Amino acid sequence: MTKAIDRAALARGLGGWGEDAAAEHLVALGWQVVVRNWRGEGGEIDLVALEPVDDRPPVGVIVEVKCRSGLGFGDPLESITWAKCARLRRLARQWRQTYPGPLSAIRVDAIGIVKITGQRPRITHARGIQ
Repeated sequence: MTKAIDRAALARGLGGWGEDAAAEHLVALGWQVVVRNWRGEGGEIDLVALEPVDDRPPVGVIVEVKCRSGLGFGDPLESITWAKCARLRRLARQWRQTYPGPLSAIRVDAIGIVKITGQRPRITHARGIQ
């Protein structure tokens, strides 16, 4: 196995771990994760969750998850570009067409996770990214 393949496998493993950690974070907030890795035309949504709202239907939240094993390339959330946000908004509209239930709104959030060996993972939840 080459180093490039090893790195790709490690990145997929870290990414999957990060999505699990992000889903656990949302559930701890009282949210319901309704789908993972939803594929639409032109991309994929990491997580879709429902945020409860008093006396109204829930907010549908499209969640982009970025996980890194260090800060050598900056904070994970810094890697979310304007183009990525625009793609997520397009995917959010596509997903909404498939979701049968009522929603009071739909929003795009991002969760950045830094997982450094020997330390607790640091989770940053940015709501309503643009």
